[in-house]
Amino acid sequence: MAPTGKAGRYRGSVKEFPNFNASQDAEALYNAMKGFGSDKEAILDLITSRNNKQRIEISQAYKSLYGKDLIADLKRELTGKFERLIVGLMRPLAYFDAKEIKDALQGIGTDEKCLIEILASRTNQQIHNLVEAYRDAYERELEADVLGDTSGHFKKMLVVLLQGTREEDDVVSEDLVEQDAKDLLEAGDLKWGTDEAQFIYILGNRSKQHLRLVFDEYLKISGKPIEDSIRGELSGDIEKLMLAVVKCIRSTPEYFAERLYKAMKGLGTKDNTLIRVMVSRSEIDMLDIREVFRTKYEKSLYSMIKDDTSGEYKKALLKLCGGDDDAAGEFFPEAAQVAYRMWELSAVAKVELRGTVRPAADFNADGDAKVLRKAMKGLGTDEGAINDVVTHRSNAQRQEILKAYKSHFGRDLMADLKSELSGSLAKLILGLMMTPAQFDAKQLKKAMEGAGTDENILIEILATRNNREIQAINEAYRTAYHKSLEDALSSDTSGHFKRILVSLALGNRDGGGEDLTRAHEDAKKLSDVSSGDSTSLETRFLSILCTRSYPHLRRVFQEFIKMTNHDVAHTIRKHMSGDVRDAFVAIVRSVKDKPAFFADKLYDSMKGIGTDERTLTRIMVSRSEIDLLNIRRVFKEMHEKSLHHMIEKDTSGDYCKALLAICGGDD
Repeated sequence: MAPTGKAGRYRGSVKEFPNFNASQDAEALYNAMKGFGSDKEAILDLITSRNNKQRIEISQAYKSLYGKDLIADLKRELTGKFERLIVGLMRPLAYFDAKEIKDALQGIGTDEKCLIEILASRTNQQIHNLVEAYRDAYERELEADVLGDTSGHFKKMLVVLLQGTREEDDVVSEDLVEQDAKDLLEAGDLKWGTDEAQFIYILGNRSKQHLRLVFDEYLKISGKPIEDSIRGELSGDIEKLMLAVVKCIRSTPEYFAERLYKAMKGLGTKDNTLIRVMVSRSEIDMLDIREVFRTKYEKSLYSMIKDDTSGEYKKALLKLCGGDDDAAGEFFPEAAQVAYRMWELSAVAKVELRGTVRPAADFNADGDAKVLRKAMKGLGTDEGAINDVVTHRSNAQRQEILKAYKSHFGRDLMADLKSELSGSLAKLILGLMMTPAQFDAKQLKKAMEGAGTDENILIEILATRNNREIQAINEAYRTAYHKSLEDALSSDTSGHFKRILVSLALGNRDGGGEDLTRAHEDAKKLSDVSSGDSTSLETRFLSILCTRSYPHLRRVFQEFIKMTNHDVAHTIRKHMSGDVRDAFVAIVRSVKDKPAFFADKLYDSMKGIGTDERTLTRIMVSRSEIDLLNIRRVFKEMHEKSLHHMIEKDTSGDYCKALLAICGGDD
């Protein structure tokens, strides 16, 4: 089975050859090597245009037809770098890696760079296959050979990597992220000497998605990237190995792009590295490596190979490369691709969404009801006591308090709070006491009542809620206002904007994952802006953006970038206007990174003169039990100040205290 990328796309440059016939290919190779001299062009053309599985079948057919070993014949007929490249392609990847490591370990001195490259970059399954292939090919244990040829912490980390036990769960615990970042800091910068064991354990075992977030957290708490600490705390081969592991965690294609660039830059070419990377990545991620290479070094991998190598060796390498990214119509590097990769990394990591408000331990609804009644009885109101109860209970617990209050005192807690509190604090506390669906329904109602409609609120809520949340809002709206939300939207908005909102308000978005074929078709529909018919364009965008699942839309957006060289939001802004544009952009941003969307909205509500308390209250209430902790993290990264700090600076009194309690901490 061909290897695929994170989202199921095949990213190798060498593909399965159609209408493949192993016996015919074996005969062609036999004829190319028959007689005096060999037809090197025919050999390289055939071998570089078949995938590894097909090459292995050719070897088997060759032995059946001629009773000869194909690799032995190729070794005899070819020479030098070209021979090493072609023979490398004929081996299964695990056996190719095993041969590279055996060569790195044997003889005088050890090629540590080869060990580092292979063991730092391979997946668990690839490591297991390598260990088995090494045992089969050399009747030796790879771990024993590594132990005998290396030493110190370098040896220990290699042995950890050789186990192939890196965690693969892509659901990330933020608590563990914070703990690991703290442990790494304490093992290095905060310690006299370095606790290498802690670095080895965390960097050698945690999942890639987890470690990417650990690196972000480490930067936040230490003020410098993890690479700087590794360079400062470690040295020699263990430093090089740890840096390679970090690079591969951040981006394996970028690590290999750098390896290829360094193999060819300056005088001379490191052919062993060049061959090893081109062979080993040709059916895994060569297209990604090419894109990163072109973006990072401002020249294509193809052009650098062309300038740095010669003869059949060059021709074979260029075939493995698979295309020139400086040529029109090939993969292109540009700002949109880079931007896509940045948000794709966060999108594919199934980061645990976390609110800041959690259920109170030892909760007692009757006790809380009594505290609230006492806070509002007699002269004056104890806002502090009200804040303390309401902001430190989950929404489900607040609903129990409402019932207990009525049971005990025969009074409506909401009505009492409304009469005792005022201004922004009243809106915040009352919002927290409603169910999420009731709160959203009320916000939508207020956005549509009176003179004029607040389209931004309609967009914010309907573009960001999931199907279950939308359906609950519909029910709450009908219960509270005796009218369907769809009817209210239809009577208060018009045109394409109305159609978008009504579609979103149905809560009928697909629930499945991505479909690559359909994603390509959807991207093609969205990219066709040449007709000049804006009505048709808006209808196409509506039919896709309002109905497809989030995972599918992420893939659509990437396909769109590949086709047009632009981010989809750029096209929306260029070809649409007004509320329609704003609604579509909000959907796109929500799909890409919902916490970032809300972080921006919060920042805009407080920046400059004056505070948009309505927006601030709405988001703090609605996200407090969903993803406010994630929003806080993104807010700090995007705006270089904490949400806590900005609330503290921009609001005052009990309203400020309540917001800070919901915020849940200062980043």
